[in-house]
Formats: sequence, structure tokens, C-alpha cells
Amino acid sequence: MVDRDDIIRMAREAGLAYGPDEKPLGSVTRFAALVAEHEREACASICFQEGPSIDGELIAEAIRARGNT
Repeated sequence: MVDRDDIIRMAREAGLAYGPDEKPLGSVTRFAALVAEHEREACASICFQEGPSIDGELIAEAIRARGNT
């Protein structure tokens, strides 16, 4: 799971300023959460490309659950 330090590091790598006089961490953290949620949903939807199956449903559920930890 990505933690606060990872988010700060990635924001800086992406060229987003972060520091006491710059963007608040809350907006960067929220953006990171939205990107992660979108990516999880994209990965989960792949499980159903060949049609629904019990395994596909279990895998999709596990991928989506990663957002709850």
C-alpha cells in the first residue's frame, strides 16, 4: 500500500510542488487516491473480458478490496 511518504515522493517526481508554502498534502493525497481507485477498477474490469466467471469475480473483488485497506 502507498503511504504518505510515497505520495510526497511521487508528487515531487511528477513535478508537483509540495512543501510548507506549496500545495497542501490533502489535495495531492486525494488525487493519488482517485488515480489508484481508477486503476483498481480498470484492473478489476479485465477479469470479465472473457465473460463472467467465479474466479473472475473473486479476483475482481480482491482487487477492489485493496482500496479498503
